[in-house]
Amino acid sequence: MSDATAYRCPYCRSESSGTDASCPNCGAPVDVKIRTTKSGWTELPAVADMAKIQMGQSSCQITGRLVPTADFTLAANDTVYFPHPSFLWQEDGVTMDAMPMRRAWSRMRAGLPLVMLQARGPGRVAFSHDTAGELLAVPLQPGAAVDVREHRMVVASGAIDYDWIDSGVWFTTSGGNAQDQASGMKLLKMGLDVAGMASGDDRDRSNEIEYHYPLGQYLDRFVARDSPGVVFVQAGGNAFIRDLAEGEQILVKPPALLFKDPSVGMQLHVEFPGAGIKLWRSWGNRYLWLRMWGPGRVALQSLYDRLEDPGTDFRDACAYSQQKW
Repeated sequence: MSDATAYRCPYCRSESSGTDASCPNCGAPVDVKIRTTKSGWTELPAVADMAKIQMGQSSCQITGRLVPTADFTLAANDTVYFPHPSFLWQEDGVTMDAMPMRRAWSRMRAGLPLVMLQARGPGRVAFSHDTAGELLAVPLQPGAAVDVREHRMVVASGAIDYDWIDSGVWFTTSGGNAQDQASGMKLLKMGLDVAGMASGDDRDRSNEIEYHYPLGQYLDRFVARDSPGVVFVQAGGNAFIRDLAEGEQILVKPPALLFKDPSVGMQLHVEFPGAGIKLWRSWGNRYLWLRMWGPGRVALQSLYDRLEDPGTDFRDACAYSQQKW
């Protein structure tokens, strides 16, 4: 190995000289001790304040610790793209324009941004996720790709193609009346009506269908085709990464997923612990997981949104595995 590639970052797997205080590709400190659990999870170190990441003629400096900012210095005609909420500030010399997205109706129903913005150099422009946690730089070499959970992307270099795919993890439930009447709740509602305590909302919801997406309806997919690039992702709390071997499986909470390699498969997994009598709602007797299997990388965040299980029985669902115990 030549002096120019004497260091291989254990986190992003990119090669560099190793003479700087941090990896020039992902910003991880080069002198930090690798922390790996017995189960194989490696803690991704927080990018040091003022660490510099090089992207061809352009560069990015990470500033701040609690709510990090990505401060870009763009060379002439170099671009980055981002969702509007990530934008922090820009210099006058930086130009902005819209990068329209396909399937606008589907994106709107899923709560995703309908338009990505694009910033073009020369000049400086900065971005932030506006939440506490760690800002991770995920470098991609030509031909590589990564799938990122919804609303985790902060900004990406223009050399990377953006797309979005179905997560494939979903289920539906029936409306409230169908569940309640089947369980004897009808008697309770009659009692409340006699006592004058009923809400007055007698709408029949038995034919309604509610869709649930434990992971989010879509995943953001980033692909580096002809040249390398970087995707910046915000992690809640701490971030951990693990390489899954061929066929190796793990169960994770769906909202904990941060990003994964496209080669990693996943599906919904449901567990039904024995808990005595099953009431009209099954939330006390059911746990929702995400089953993932290799080969490929999986990254998790330690702070994530609480997964709300409606507790009612599945009316329809994607293919899922289950276990009763």
